[in-house]
Amino acid sequence: MMQKLNAKKKFLMGVTLFSMFFGAGNLIFPPYLGAQAGTNAVPAFIGFALSAVGLPVLGVIAVTVSGGLNALASKVHPKFAFIYIAVLYLAIGPCLAIPRTASTSFSMAGPPFLPAGVPEAPVQLLYTLVFFGAASLVAMHPEKLTEYLGKKLTPVLLILISVLFAAALIHPAGPAAEPAQAYAQAAPVEGFLYGYQTMDTLAALNFGMIVAINVREQGIREEGAVTRETVSAGWIAGVMLLVIYAMLTFVGQLSGTAFPGTANGTEVLMRMAEYLFGKAGAVILALIFVIACFNTCVGLLSCCGKYFNGCFPKISYQAWVWGFAAVSALLANVGLDAILKFSVPVLNAIYPLAILLIILAFLRKVLKGFPAVYPFAAFFCGLGSVLTVLEQQGLMFPSAAKLLYLIPAYEAGFGWALPTVFGMLAGILWNGIRRKKQR
Repeated sequence: MMQKLNAKKKFLMGVTLFSMFFGAGNLIFPPYLGAQAGTNAVPAFIGFALSAVGLPVLGVIAVTVSGGLNALASKVHPKFAFIYIAVLYLAIGPCLAIPRTASTSFSMAGPPFLPAGVPEAPVQLLYTLVFFGAASLVAMHPEKLTEYLGKKLTPVLLILISVLFAAALIHPAGPAAEPAQAYAQAAPVEGFLYGYQTMDTLAALNFGMIVAINVREQGIREEGAVTRETVSAGWIAGVMLLVIYAMLTFVGQLSGTAFPGTANGTEVLMRMAEYLFGKAGAVILALIFVIACFNTCVGLLSCCGKYFNGCFPKISYQAWVWGFAAVSALLANVGLDAILKFSVPVLNAIYPLAILLIILAFLRKVLKGFPAVYPFAAFFCGLGSVLTVLEQQGLMFPSAAKLLYLIPAYEAGFGWALPTVFGMLAGILWNGIRRKKQR
């Protein structure tokens, strides 16, 4: 008899995965996209959805059918797998994403409610300690995330966001504004690149493992059945992300003319919530941010703890979780703007490789006789993305930077694409030549 989850449990798995995805960036980026894109919000949202929804869903599927991220990345080289996965976990973990969950949620749950004259810094420190302490306690039992996140916290989050959307629909602040310069001509491309900031594609390469643990907790033991249920959860989470992103983008779009000059998505939501609900809006928004960011923080702590415990088993899973929480608490007090500024070059450097691994996973049957494609493509993809980041940060000689502009699609943000294709073709050619020599 084929093992499978019933419809209710299947949906709960999808909700659990959605709750791990939907955190700080997922809340603040769609409304800011809507505000900045204005009348071009629809094409911008299509691009955003491709990178912030499509790629994460494909990432969950790719890693699941490949037998795990390490198995997939090891096809490039075992050392590459260890280094890249470690960098990836640190990025979505204590260096960027986890601190962002606390700093973003505090920006909504702290300053708006502080009495005049009370300094923010000590309050934020206390908040982060409580936030990460609670998240670490929940993360101690990754097999129970469906119970904690799927059944309890996420339904409340979805209701609150739906209330915000419905209010904006009934009582819009104003018409959409003219698009900002970045979205005036290539809105879908700009939206696609902006989707990197959610970090969901990077997280997707790891969250599948946690979902699989929860699937097994439901009594599913056949590996084929575990794979099917994990993939199913990926599709359910993807649909939920798409709907919620559309709601938040719409809310942001309606803020463009009423509240021009907003600095980020947090400010967009704050102004809209205050406009729609008055002082109660701050409370609603605080609850949305705290729940969403807490869910994601728990998922990320679980993933990072599991991975590094597997690499260094002498240090317990619990010790890794508490250690990452401590580091994240320190970095969270640096401030949201500083974290976002640092995240852009890091994500631009590692995201293309994540996209490449997903593509290679789906081409695994076609590339079965061409193993050299994996290292060749990864080398040229990584080289292209790193050089792009160096140029964007002004760390290259002007003469060398000019050569990069000769690469097709470079200025659009895809300077790594052609080198990657070249690497794949070079790998095929390499294997072809070696086979001829062996005959």
